[in-house]
Amino acid sequence: MPKAIALLSGGLDSTLAVKMMMEQGIEVHALNFTSAFCTCNSGGAHRGGCKSEAGRVAAEFNIPVKMMVKGLDYVAIVRNAKHGYGKGMNPCVDCRIYIFKAAKEYMAEIGASFVITGEVIGQRPMSQRRENFKTIDKESGLAGLVLRPLCARHLEPTVPEMNGMVDREKLLAFAGRGRREQMDLAKELDVNDYPCPSGGCLLTDKIFSKKVRDLLHGKKDVTLKDLAVLKSGRHFRFKGVKVVVGRDEADNVKLKNLVQPGDTFLEPIDFPGPVAIVAGAPVDVLGFAASLILRYANAKTNGSGHVRAVCGERSEEFLVSVPAPEKIIEETRVC
Repeated sequence: MPKAIALLSGGLDSTLAVKMMMEQGIEVHALNFTSAFCTCNSGGAHRGGCKSEAGRVAAEFNIPVKMMVKGLDYVAIVRNAKHGYGKGMNPCVDCRIYIFKAAKEYMAEIGASFVITGEVIGQRPMSQRRENFKTIDKESGLAGLVLRPLCARHLEPTVPEMNGMVDREKLLAFAGRGRREQMDLAKELDVNDYPCPSGGCLLTDKIFSKKVRDLLHGKKDVTLKDLAVLKSGRHFRFKGVKVVVGRDEADNVKLKNLVQPGDTFLEPIDFPGPVAIVAGAPVDVLGFAASLILRYANAKTNGSGHVRAVCGERSEEFLVSVPAPEKIIEETRVC
């Protein structure tokens, strides 16, 4: 039985691609990728996002699935994308090359013959274009070995089609951004429990991208905690130093758990309000961060309040009496 690697996000398109190949007698092994930039949360928070959906689909189809994380090596690609960016900091073509190279390694590991994806030509403006399909396949070392069942009839036959592993006549010619055809196919293939048709990447968001650019410009050696902080709080850059202030109680809890060695953690003592993280401990920046805490406090503070600043084993408390003025906030706000 021919064996293939399926890039399975758990969304509708990749689920259909897997189902189509299974119906052609292909032994499918799924590969799922997550990153700090995933925005997928299909089916609500209780479903656990795209990783959970991929696991659910794999279990339903009774196929093995390998979960992989795009880690700090992927940050280097985001920092310097060879093939450019979309509307934000999304290096879509380079991202697909990164993923496909990992799929190629997994192919060799388990003896698979080709790769399956749920891509549809014209569905996404960067990575899902005919010329970019060719670039991605070639630079990942998979030219001729990537089968896109949903749009294959628009593309040149792949190796598994030409050697008879896959019947090209049973492949499809979907194109464009509409999803009606996929939904109709889901009914035909008895695929009923699927999440929203597509997931997403925070790097396509222009506002989030501002925080990413600021981080990559301001710090050479990025950590996983740096990436996690991007999803929380209000971000500021004061005198070249990064300051993050919580937006709500949930943010406060997250930020407290994301303090890194060398960071200073600030919290209000005698009034309710947000916490803050300062990358370092310069006194004037701590004063600025404290003034932000006072500015964004949730209750009246009579114009002043005490703030505790903790950096490693050092802790100090001080009075802050002047909230950050709007002009300074606007000048220093990243996002």
